[in-house]
Amino acid sequence: MAEAHAKNHPYHLVDPSPWPLVGATAAFAAALGAIAYMHGASVLWTLPGLLGIAYTMIVWWRDVVKEANSGLHTRVVQLGLRYGMILFIASEVMFFVAWFWAFFSSSLFVADPMHITRFAFTGGHWPPKGIEVFDPWHFPLLNTLILLTSGTTVTWAHHALLHDDRRGLVAGLTATVILGLCFTSVQAYEYAHAAFSFGDNIYGATFFMATGFHGFHVIVGTIFLIVCWFRGYRGDFTPDHHFGFEAAAWYWHFVDVVWLFLFICIYVGSSMPHTVPH
Repeated sequence: MAEAHAKNHPYHLVDPSPWPLVGATAAFAAALGAIAYMHGASVLWTLPGLLGIAYTMIVWWRDVVKEANSGLHTRVVQLGLRYGMILFIASEVMFFVAWFWAFFSSSLFVADPMHITRFAFTGGHWPPKGIEVFDPWHFPLLNTLILLTSGTTVTWAHHALLHDDRRGLVAGLTATVILGLCFTSVQAYEYAHAAFSFGDNIYGATFFMATGFHGFHVIVGTIFLIVCWFRGYRGDFTPDHHFGFEAAAWYWHFVDVVWLFLFICIYVGSSMPHTVPH
């Protein structure tokens, strides 16, 4: 009878979990709170839902870490997790494609006769006249160097992990987290001194949507790496079993690449204004 119930496959069938239901309920509460806020209610209406989402994320990922540490993540399971992370990053790529599309549509077709309203706002000139854009060779260049350096430090941490060097892993993650925090700090300072705002014009809207969402992803990636730091310090990762760190490293490299496109297209491109005759 025991043999009839023996596990004869490499897959992990998860135990019943309350977190999908709890997470969905919290997301619904957050959506209701956001709708109420848009209709004049206090922003505090969104707080219960957001706290519920944060709690769900913490306890759900805690359970996944426990599964990994207990040996339930076989090679086949890890392969499935890798495919899942690849698809998630692919969806994030398409998310940023939308913001790049909005920026290029606005900047390359400023005098398109099919967009009369756009011409009224831009005057056939990009960036719109009166907009003082950021100097790309100042803070944007500094942030580019910071992120590129952080890509090398997270690679250093991965290399140390593959060679079972926990001290190198922790040191590399420490440097990466510090650089991530530096990037966020510089971007916050840059935003505080911007000569335009989100609601001023189409340039401000496309600029802040693209760079702002990237900044949010940097914050998420930094939190991801901080969790990996604690897990690495505790000894959760081994050279053959460290998908949690690998996923964080992939995500961080993705954030680096997106920033390079933002720097080239939005910062450098906007510093070379052009006018299209109408």
